[in-house]
Amino acid sequence: MKFGKELAAQMVQEWQGAYVDYSHLKKLLKEIMRFRQQNAPQFTGRKGSLTRRLTMYRAFSGLTGRGNHVRSSSKENEDEVILVSPVQQEGSENYYQTMFLRSSEEGGEDEVGFFRKLDHELNKVLRFYKAKVEEVKVEAEELSKQMDTLIALRIKVHKPYVEQKFAPAVKVGSSAPATDIASANGESREMDVIEEVETGSEGSSGDEQTRAEKDIKGFRPAPVEVLDHVKINVDPDTPISTLRNVIISSKSDLSFSKEEIRKVEEKLGRAFIEFYQKLRLLKSYCFLNMLAFSKIMKKYDKITSRNASKSYLEMVDKSYLGSSDEVNKLIERLEATFIKHFTNGNRGKGMKSLRPRDKKEKHRTTFFLGLFTGCSTALVAGIFVSIHARNLLNHEGRQQYMDNIFPLYSLFGYIFLHMLMYGANTYFWRRFQMNYQFIFGFKPGTEMGFREVFLLASGLSVLTLAAVLSNLDMEMDPETKIFLTLTELVPLGLVTVVLLITFCPFNILYRSSRFFLVRCAWRCICAPLYKVTFSDFFLADQLTSQVQAFRSLLFYICYYGWGDFRRRSNKCLQSNNYEIFYIVVAIIPFWSRVLQCLRRLFEEKKPMQGLNSLKYFSTVVALVLRTIYDLRRQTSWRIMAATSSGVTTIYNTYWDIVIDWGLLRKNAKNRWLRDKLLISNKAVYFVAIVLNVLLRLVWMQLILGFEVPFLHRRAMVALVACLEILRRGIWNFFRLENEHFNNVESYRAFKTVPLPFYYEDEKIL
Repeated sequence: MKFGKELAAQMVQEWQGAYVDYSHLKKLLKEIMRFRQQNAPQFTGRKGSLTRRLTMYRAFSGLTGRGNHVRSSSKENEDEVILVSPVQQEGSENYYQTMFLRSSEEGGEDEVGFFRKLDHELNKVLRFYKAKVEEVKVEAEELSKQMDTLIALRIKVHKPYVEQKFAPAVKVGSSAPATDIASANGESREMDVIEEVETGSEGSSGDEQTRAEKDIKGFRPAPVEVLDHVKINVDPDTPISTLRNVIISSKSDLSFSKEEIRKVEEKLGRAFIEFYQKLRLLKSYCFLNMLAFSKIMKKYDKITSRNASKSYLEMVDKSYLGSSDEVNKLIERLEATFIKHFTNGNRGKGMKSLRPRDKKEKHRTTFFLGLFTGCSTALVAGIFVSIHARNLLNHEGRQQYMDNIFPLYSLFGYIFLHMLMYGANTYFWRRFQMNYQFIFGFKPGTEMGFREVFLLASGLSVLTLAAVLSNLDMEMDPETKIFLTLTELVPLGLVTVVLLITFCPFNILYRSSRFFLVRCAWRCICAPLYKVTFSDFFLADQLTSQVQAFRSLLFYICYYGWGDFRRRSNKCLQSNNYEIFYIVVAIIPFWSRVLQCLRRLFEEKKPMQGLNSLKYFSTVVALVLRTIYDLRRQTSWRIMAATSSGVTTIYNTYWDIVIDWGLLRKNAKNRWLRDKLLISNKAVYFVAIVLNVLLRLVWMQLILGFEVPFLHRRAMVALVACLEILRRGIWNFFRLENEHFNNVESYRAFKTVPLPFYYEDEKIL
């Protein structure tokens, strides 16, 4: 693999603007090479007045106060190619500037431009790296304070036992804090102070006493007095805690309990792991940029037959990028602290937590995907053959089947299509190097790839198609005048199996992904009592495209609860209560989005969230009016439904394209799109815009009463629902692309992990 592609694959995508622009530098080198190939005879034995220019430059540098120069070679002055020096300016950071000493030669302007761009990239990398190192040093200091407080809390909780057994050895308040991650220079407090052993179950007092002994005996702990100035927030984010925090502060006094220590350790451990990942990526950033400078300078030497790389790379090595060792020291100290205090000295366990392994593709996933896909194809063929052989399309029981059985199986068709679209989204997100794992907040190594999503979708299709084939009978028993009970219960059994798999507590069938989905769905239901994350409102947006799926679930309850499923008859639409719930279940996901937007408006104080909530509220109004018209079929309701739907369609379409996708920017580099695009073919974006507009107008089928002669009304409803799911799948890709570029612009590559302790007096440590 060429280094340019390797660099693009390994870089932190949210920091891509801060890396060396290797492709541009390589392009400049190609221009230099092209010029030299065209003028090859002119580049033999030319030295010019190099010595005089070198002398004048050094005299000028002495007057301007520039630092010591780095020579490109140990040869005589006439063999020197470049002079590199750090430039000092008052009130600003130092930067590096290179003087090309052979600019008067033919093609020298191109080489001057190359070194000007190279200096620009070096100074950009140095500024970014210095800023990030300063950030992690501040974070390390805060984590050190948190760790000191945790150890003081452990001592306080076990104090009665300690006073009895180790009273002579303990001098509370007479020592420095126990840990200090931030002391990367080794001059401050040491971290290797406390030894701990593995704590057993909460009921095992012997293990807890042993841990207290190891925490205290022979060591100098952090001062316990620090706990007098500390508040704690370790309660999980629940609806009850949210309601309580509205009345009182979320920061409470310490209770000095063992359960409190466990919660603190869990929360602080997550903060350590996230901080460690940041340090690793910062180290990788330094290494990749150093390697990029080395590669590009060696290419320059090879193309120009000069010897400029040695001096330039020496300067890079002496710069902050090459000489700073603070990140490595922070990594070593963090590893030592985490292993000692969170895994009880077990290095293997500690490093496994800090460095989760990358997820590996399994061959059996591909095998079963192919198997299920083949089975699905065979079942589809079997259904078509059965319908044609038995002439079921013209059977007198067709209407009864479409009114009662088709809505039951259509639920799984909606789910299958949505999974198919999400699998395709996952494939393209990965192909275009979008960090969707970070955006959604997946735990590293647990996210599902497109193969796993397609595997589940194909497995669901096999179950559904097999159930359809077994329940394709349209004739009742001539004696009993009822259908076979067992086959009529197949749809109910199928939905039961799907629900059991979804909520199965055992570690099978991607449990972490299933629970992540269930957790996000619960947070959507309980909106606005949970803090809104991207995965929460993204899932709620997906649910707004599954209105017919919710109505199918409602029909399950009505059909099997109050209908006569053995005779395939129901009176659901004749019930006023059913009509009310028919409207309510459809607006639930939209109402959830309204509440989520209001929660974000309250927390973030952004007016756009208020406008977004108004958008979803207008959709709720339009959906209610369309549903009432569908049930009543009156002209007055038709006019109101058409008016409200037209307004909300314009509102939603504008929001989709301009706000969610970030397109239609008139002054953007890519006219009418945006400055940055992941897909090089711009036509794709314009096609997506047109498709989004057209698919937003499918509601007109209901208002205008458009029907296809060979399609049953139920089938037309299902077709419209599938078109909306397809539109949502297209929306998903460009929505995440826009979110990815928002992260890139703000260099946001890490999530913020809340810390358990809050300090009333910042001077206590």
